[in-house]
This record gives sequence, structure tokens and C-alpha cells, in this order.
Amino acid sequence: MEFLYEYGLFIAKAITIVAAILLALGGIISLVSKQKQGKGHLEISSLSDKLESITEFARSELLSDYELKQFHKEQKKTLKAKKKAQKNNDTDAPDNGQLFVIDFTGSMDAHEVDYLRKEVTAILCVAKPEDEVLVRLESGGGVVHGYGLAASQLQRLKDKNIKLTISVDKVAASGGYMMACVADHVLAAKFAIIGSIGVIAQLPNFNKLLKKSNIEFEQHTAGEFKRTLTMFGENNEQGREKFKAELEDVHHMFKDFVQAQRPELDIDQVATGEYWYGIKAKELGLVDEILTSDDYILTANESKKIFTVKYSMKKSLPERLGLAASLSVESLLMKLWSKSESSFR
Repeated sequence: MEFLYEYGLFIAKAITIVAAILLALGGIISLVSKQKQGKGHLEISSLSDKLESITEFARSELLSDYELKQFHKEQKKTLKAKKKAQKNNDTDAPDNGQLFVIDFTGSMDAHEVDYLRKEVTAILCVAKPEDEVLVRLESGGGVVHGYGLAASQLQRLKDKNIKLTISVDKVAASGGYMMACVADHVLAAKFAIIGSIGVIAQLPNFNKLLKKSNIEFEQHTAGEFKRTLTMFGENNEQGREKFKAELEDVHHMFKDFVQAQRPELDIDQVATGEYWYGIKAKELGLVDEILTSDDYILTANESKKIFTVKYSMKKSLPERLGLAASLSVESLLMKLWSKSESSFR
């Protein structure tokens, strides 16, 4: 009996502690939830400086003190000569421009386009004709209207005569390739997935299940084809044919778009919905060069200043507290569980 009394007392204390913590956290979160959601902000950072830091660290680890001293001596001499040459012949000094790097990792609904449009706008505000934009693209595609808008955002750069290069290290398929084909130059890693120029739509139909359960479903529309296929009603051949025709229309639009961007393509050969790996995609003309974004950036760094441009959202205080609270409660429960386990030994 004494054991049961002590164990019951322990459980009561544990529940009281957890309840108190949850109530306190709930109070804090409810107070701060009235604050505005975290606002987005633009981040522009020098990728050239980061690469220089990496290089300097590698030298310091690999070279002896004497070799490092000699290297810095030669570097200062070269820099001094370069500055003198630019001063004496300043008007003829070439301007290689800057390289702006954007990362786009697309989801099915392409909501990332909201950030992309802000990044493109920021670049257009400062870019010069000799500048270039590199988009490191990764997407398996998604909704037509979302990726159509994403491609249009990239087109804004070309309309202002800013060179656009797109690099695909992993995948640019379907809507992802719709974006990629806008570029002046498309790079792909050897085994990157490229293509899938096609359209797909699918939905389940629960009509038979509803009938079996004696559940009626009603849907009223105005307009013959306001709704072609439905998840709960009984579909008919007329609706199916119309739905397929709509898919064909979208596919033709997709093909025409790709053909306009890359007129040398045999569009009927590549617009079958198939995808190919980078090497084969180059043979078919879907990409221009087999190269990773890393190698492209390292080469560009020899002659250009490189900047990453990123628009990101700050997490609101409730969001940050919510994550911290869940981790803290989980940790506390694990400790309590371990104590209760030990009491049975």
C-alpha cells in the first residue's frame, strides 16, 4: 500500500508539473500571437568572399608558414601591379560584371514563386547589361499556373537583356523544365533528371462507395462544362472526353512554349512526357552543357564578383516558441517516463 501511495503521489506531481508548464506556455503564446506575423526580408551576401575564406583556410592548413608567407608576398605584388595597370589605363579596363545567384527549389504548388518574384525584382533594380544571373534550379514540377508564373519571372530578366543561366544539379522536370528552358544557357549534371514535357491530372471517385452506403450526392452547375469530372458524383464519357481535351490543350501550350524558347529542338521527339538524364538530355538538345553549378561558380569567380540573392521569411515569435515548447515538453516527458520506469525496478 505504501508503494502504491508513493507512486500515485509521484504521478500526481508529474501531471501537475506538465499541466503547469503547458498552461504557462499557452499563456505566453496567446499573448504574443496578436503580434504581426514575421515579415520577409531580402538577403544579399558575397559568395566570392565566402569562397575566398574557404581558400584561405585550406592554404593555412596545407602550406607551411614559409610557403604561406611567400604566397601572400606574391599576392600583394600581383595586386599592386593590377591596380597600377588599371590606374594607367582605366578607360580600357574591362568590366566583367557581377554574377547574381538565386536558388529555386520548387514544390507541387510552386508557392516559392512569391519569393522568386521579389529576388528578380531586386536584381533588376541594380543589374547592369554586363551582369549575369545564375538560377540553381531543382523541381519535379507541379501546378501549371504556378510554374507558368515562375517561368514568366525568369523571362523578366531576359526582357531586360540580362544574361540568364540555369543550372540543374538534380532535377528539372515538367514545370521545372518549363522554367529551365527560358535560360540563355542551360547546365545540367550528368545524372540530373531533365524533361517530362507532359501534363497529368488524376482524382479518385467515391461515387460507388457512397451508393453502397446509401448516401446521395448532389452537385448543381450552370454551364455545360462547369465541372467535367467529380470526386463524388457519377462521371460520364462526355465529361471524361472534355477533361482529356483540356489536358491536350495545356500540353500543346507547354510544347509551344518550349519550342519558342529552344527552336532547335525536335519538340515531337522530346514532348512525350518522358524524362532523360543529363548526358542524353544534352544529345537531345534539352540542355547546353554538362556541368555542375559548383564548377560554373568557381570558374566565374575568377573574373566576376558573385552575390547570392535570397528572400526569406522571419519566423514569428509564436512559431519559434511553439517549436521550443514542443521540444521542451517532449524532453520533460521523457525524463518523467524514465523516472517512473526506474521506480518499478
